Order: sequence, then C-alpha cells, then structure tokens
Amino acid sequence: MPRLSRNYVIAGSVVLFHAAALWALQSGLVRRTVELVVPVEMLSELISPPAPQVQSPPAPQPPAPVKQPTPQKLQRATAPAPQPVAIAETAPAPAPDAPTGVVSPQPPAPPMAVAAAGPPAPPAPPKIELPSSSADYLQNPKPVYPPLSKRLGEQGKVMVRVLIAADGTVQSATLAQSSGYTRLDESALAAVLKWRFVPGKRGGVAEAMWHQIPVNFVLE
Repeated sequence: MPRLSRNYVIAGSVVLFHAAALWALQSGLVRRTVELVVPVEMLSELISPPAPQVQSPPAPQPPAPVKQPTPQKLQRATAPAPQPVAIAETAPAPAPDAPTGVVSPQPPAPPMAVAAAGPPAPPAPPKIELPSSSADYLQNPKPVYPPLSKRLGEQGKVMVRVLIAADGTVQSATLAQSSGYTRLDESALAAVLKWRFVPGKRGGVAEAMWHQIPVNFVLE
C-alpha cells in the first residue's frame, strides 16, 4: 500500500507539472520570459563598440598607352619619262679635190710676271744742320794767347766740346783734346764759354746739340 501511494504521488506530480506548463503557455508566461530575455541580448549588442573598418588602398591605375607613330608609307619616286635624244648629224664628207692641212696647236701664253711687293721704304731721316760759330754777325773774340806761353814758345791745338742751346748760347764746355799745355787749354775754354753760335737744327727746327770746336794757338 505505501508503495502504490508513492507511485500515485509521482504520477500526480508529473501530471500537475504538465498541466501547469500548458497553463503557462496559454497564459503567456513563456512569452514574457522570452520578451525579458531578448532585450538584454539586444542591449548587449548595442553597447559593444563597432569594429574599425579597414580601408583598402585604391588600385593603381594602369599607365596610359603610348601612341606609337604610324609609319608613313614611302612613296616611291617615279622615274622621269625618257626624253627624246638628239642624234648628231654627221659632217658631210669632204670633196676629193679639197686641200688638206695640218693644224698645229698654239703655244700657251707666257705667264705674266707679277712684281713682288716689297716692304715700304723707310722714311728719309730728317736733315741735321750742325751749329756754327763762323757767322760774321756773331763777332766772337779770339782766345787770348797767354804771354808766358809766347815767351816759352808754347803752341798747339785745343779741341773743346760744347753744348749749344737752341738760342745759340753755350750751356757747358769740356776739354775734348788737350794741346799739351795747361795755360793754352784754360784760355781756349774761357774764350769758348763766352761765344755765341748759330744753333743746330733737325728738320729745320732748332734744338740743343753737342759740337766740337778747334782752337789753334800758333806763334807768328
């Protein structure tokens, strides 16, 4: 008896559970449970951060095609049309009685002599006129013959080198050649320094020049 009652209790509990499940399905408990669970899942999906989108690099554009130059057709040059060729007329045969002669070739003309152009002639040097002391209007006095030289018989020729200015005056005088006696040399230099000259000229223009003057001391 106790075992049968236990089986009845288990069977009754199963029947009640199924009955309760059916009633819950009909009353919408299961639907509410699903409605309560579903929003939680939706909220969890909304809160999760979106995954970053990876942008793929743009595909490289293919290079533009290079236009190849179109080969031009070479036009073959047409050969010119053949021109008519003139036929040379043959010279008439000479008469049998015509005289015959031999023509000798003329000798070539002699080449013309071309005068070689030489360098230009140098210009003529300007004319030089030396100074002079022999003009009458100068009135140059003669050198003084030293009295002691006369008593001692001293005589000789003195060459004096003088620098004559453009105005005819003597700028300087030196002894170019001695007579052998000091008194005669000094007397010649002193006399020449007081003289006046006709100045020397170069190309007609007076200029300073060096000139040598002989002075003779001769006993009479």
